[in-house]
Amino acid sequence: MRNKAITILTLIVLLGFGVQGQEKVTGLGYRPVVKDKAAQPAKSRSAKKTTAISLPFFEDFADNSFYPDTSKWRDSKIYINNTMADEPPTVGVATFDGIDETGVPYEPTFNSVLRYTDSLTSQPIDLSGYSPADSVYFSFFYQPEGNGFAPQPNDSLMLYFRRANTTNPWTRVWRVPGTTLQPFKQVMIAITNPSFFNDEFQFRFVNKTSINTTDDHWHIDYIRLDANRNINDTAINEIAYIDEPSFILDDYTYMPYHQFLANATAERATDHETSIRNTNSTAVNVTYGYNAVETFSGTGLNSASNSTSIAANSKQTVSFPVYTNTVPAVSNNEPVTFENKYYLQSSTSTGAVQNDTIVRKQHFHNYLAYDDGTAEKSYYLNLFPTLPGKVVIEFNLNEPDTLKGLAIYFGRQVPLAYQKFFSAIVYSDIAFNGGGDNILYQEDFLIPGYLSQISFWNYKFEKPIPLPAGKFYIGTIQPALSSSDSLYFGLDVNRQGDNHAYFSVTNKWEKSTIDGAIMMRPMFGDFFPSVINNVAQDKRLSFDITPNPATDFISFRFNSNEKARFDINDVKGQTIKQGHANSGEKVYVKELSSGTYYIQFAVDGQISNTKKFIKL
Repeated sequence: MRNKAITILTLIVLLGFGVQGQEKVTGLGYRPVVKDKAAQPAKSRSAKKTTAISLPFFEDFADNSFYPDTSKWRDSKIYINNTMADEPPTVGVATFDGIDETGVPYEPTFNSVLRYTDSLTSQPIDLSGYSPADSVYFSFFYQPEGNGFAPQPNDSLMLYFRRANTTNPWTRVWRVPGTTLQPFKQVMIAITNPSFFNDEFQFRFVNKTSINTTDDHWHIDYIRLDANRNINDTAINEIAYIDEPSFILDDYTYMPYHQFLANATAERATDHETSIRNTNSTAVNVTYGYNAVETFSGTGLNSASNSTSIAANSKQTVSFPVYTNTVPAVSNNEPVTFENKYYLQSSTSTGAVQNDTIVRKQHFHNYLAYDDGTAEKSYYLNLFPTLPGKVVIEFNLNEPDTLKGLAIYFGRQVPLAYQKFFSAIVYSDIAFNGGGDNILYQEDFLIPGYLSQISFWNYKFEKPIPLPAGKFYIGTIQPALSSSDSLYFGLDVNRQGDNHAYFSVTNKWEKSTIDGAIMMRPMFGDFFPSVINNVAQDKRLSFDITPNPATDFISFRFNSNEKARFDINDVKGQTIKQGHANSGEKVYVKELSSGTYYIQFAVDGQISNTKKFIKL
């Protein structure tokens, strides 16, 4: 009788729970450095510049780096990217949020804190030879939200100017409150205060953030400071690329090369494209083109050029038919990279062309992916407490292959989900649209990972899974009646079209309606360091921590002669200490407050499970 009552109660709650709102999107919560764009660590980038910069000062963030250019900037708390903004003036923006330069939240403990977070400070600029009569203007473009999350009304983006030799040198000259997505706006500021005209003038952007998602976003682009300007000097007068080029694949972003060659015609897109913006006040004729090479051998794959007239102050998408040239097949799952380098050419009508080159690397490797490798948001399920939550992604093989594991990009949670176990699962079919659940493999008691500098966590299966050509599904199960609810997964919102995702919250499969690619990747062949991210060579590395509890120091014991990179996190998910250590080497923790901490580390391409230690 009691079981029947429980069943009826469950049914009532389920009916009240409904089918709406089961999929949720929230802030990413952390930001791993993009490995192929990362420069040196932030702390080594703040040395004072001895020679002040001369006018004109110009920055368009188009150099394809992750951190700001040290010849122009004193700090690196923001990051440079081409995925977070919506319709930027030109390629590359500086993004401000609630995440620090190490990629973790400034404030991981409280959800209602309003505090200063990111900043961007210029190197000293020499204005000593100028005066208010020289009509010196400072201008820039800004946008709230973009592809991230909108700053709240009590959030703000601010600009400060610095005077020399004063007790309080920084003066706020501009502020805008948080709001929802808007097109980029240009701000023009005349510098008229005589105290700014010295050889140590600086400017600084700062955002104030309400730490409810850690991801209240602002984006800045196209900063100019020069004399002999006026309030109407708003035209950029430039021809520039603004969008990331498309992939040459139709649906996947990345795939094994042998899978591509098995059905290359179907896997290729009909064309590959990018966008050019003409910011001039008149129409401009421009020549554009691309060169494609295979990067390992340098083999030329294709090239093409064209010309067009782009209307004044407009954006135009330019495209080319996809090329069919390839290189010979390599061993299964060996990396192959096609590099498409797009260019613009100057002419008498365009003058000098800025932002004249943009690159798309088409990687073929040991995994299938719908995402581009960058996450802008987190995806999660609004789970019913007594039922499991499932997320699977549908993939297709062009020829038989052997599945070896699963790669997942986790969104960071507060507190971190170290104890939220999940299962990896592989289906040949699911009970959707007349199908039936057919489980090929399931591996239980996995935990998510959050090591700084690593985006995808890779789980090698206990046994390989031979798969025939055709459709299969791979994903996760979050068990019921546990603390494993609401795992956050990276969401690439720049990927449009079918996200190939299905979910189950009420024991029924449903098609995902969330725009963007949920970042899970099936992995094939041997596990070896990837061209995109580090891939585990074997099962999670085991290690010991001694002493535990600890007072002054701890040391790791593991079977490797290489140094391990480690992260020490508190119970709220804040990264407290990080570094490198050999097996047996002392890591001093005397400065840590008493309490519980969690450690993860990576060595020899392997990523460890999380372990807990007590600091007395």
